[in-house]
This record gives sequence, C-alpha cells and structure tokens, in this order.
Amino acid sequence: MMRVQDPTAGAPPGLRLERLTLRYGARTIFENLDLQIDSGAFMVLLGTSGVGKTSLLKIVAGLSAPSAGRVQATDGRSLAHRIAYMGQQDLLYPWLDVIGNVMLGARLRGDKPDRARALHLLGRVGLAERAAALPAELSGGMRQRAAIARTLYEDRPIVLMDEPFSALDSFTRARVQDLAAELLQDRTVLLITHDPLEACRLGQHLVVLSGHPATIGPPIRVHGPTPRALDDPELLRTQGHLLRMLTELEPA
Repeated sequence: MMRVQDPTAGAPPGLRLERLTLRYGARTIFENLDLQIDSGAFMVLLGTSGVGKTSLLKIVAGLSAPSAGRVQATDGRSLAHRIAYMGQQDLLYPWLDVIGNVMLGARLRGDKPDRARALHLLGRVGLAERAAALPAELSGGMRQRAAIARTLYEDRPIVLMDEPFSALDSFTRARVQDLAAELLQDRTVLLITHDPLEACRLGQHLVVLSGHPATIGPPIRVHGPTPRALDDPELLRTQGHLLRMLTELEPA
C-alpha cells in the first residue's frame, strides 16, 4: 500500500483504494491496485491515453463499480455526500442559466441555494457577467469554467477532477489553476491531467498509471507551496522527470 502525507486531526478524510480490479470481458484494465491519499493531500494522476485513469476516477466517485476491491474513507465513515466530482464533459443543463447550473446540486438536495456564493465563484472564474446566460451562449472554455465553479460550489471535503482545465486557453488555464489551488486547500484532491506542467504546478504528490494491466508507480513528491510559479526550479525539474517517464511509456 502506497501512502502519502500523514493525516492530521480535524482535516478532511483521505481515500484508501484497496485491491481495485476492473475487467471488461476478457480484458483487464487494472488489477489489485492499492493507493492511499491521506487527509488534505493534493494528488495528481497521469498516464497515457486509454490506460484507465477516467475509469479509476469514476470508481472512486462511486459512479462505476469495480470488478473487485473497494474504496474507503480513511476515517471509516461513508463517502456518500462527501465527494464533489467533475468529469471531462461539463454536463451543464441546457435549459438552466449559468448560475442555475452552479447551484443545481443544492436544488436537487432540497437545500436553499446560496446565490451570493455562486455569484462570487462565477466572478472568480471570470463569468459574473454571464450568470444569466444559457450554456448554448457560452464558448467551450466558458462552459468548463462554469463547471469548475459548480464543483467548487459543492464545498465537499473530497474533490475529484478529470481534466478540468483542458478546454481553457493558456492564460485562463493558469488563472483558474491558481483559483483551484486556493479554494481546494485543506481538501483531499485527486486530479487527472495529461499535462505534466499542470501536474507540477498543482500537485503535492504525482502518480503515473501505466501498463497493461495498468499499475501505479511510486508517488513523486513535489515540494513547496502551490500553485507554483511557471519558472520555479522544483517545478521545472519535476516536469522534466515526468516528461521522460511519460515518453518512455508511450507505445512505439
């Protein structure tokens, strides 16, 4: 069992993945995966396309069932209602305006929507003036920023994100990464990305999923506060190491 970062009292629960196996017919995607993300850790998962990263994240989120194994909170309590999940697609409801999409979870739970908080988050992702717009009126990058605001609005102790910044231009991506790093402090985060630079800017612990069936390599620790500056020496060193690893894993 790999471990990263000791839990601390009063912190959010961590995640424990135990002997996770996923098969589709005769094909085994991964088998007997063990991984622990302790309380408050920001872990980034990388790997080549098709290796099973999104499938693994959906299992952790409770959206898919593994063929074997289990996912638990490190505090022993149920994970229900303690995870916010953002998939690769923005999944905005086309008949709701932007602010309605951000507050959708509260409405579905029967909670009173916090419009002021939703507007604040939309302002932070640069969409305050588009709060009344419908998703069809937004660009792809704007839709993804709205989905990020919706995820942050949920205010859950565990946050799972699958390529959350992929549709953003470079400038906006850096700005929204900064926002996510700020607002996700003191949460337990598992983020998937194909971008080694993004991983090194945001992650405290980086892991690579590779192989057939896929296995998880040992965690890479990135030191220093996040988000890291683009010219930070530690970031550049770790990015180079990751690029070499991922290049070696790409099929010829």
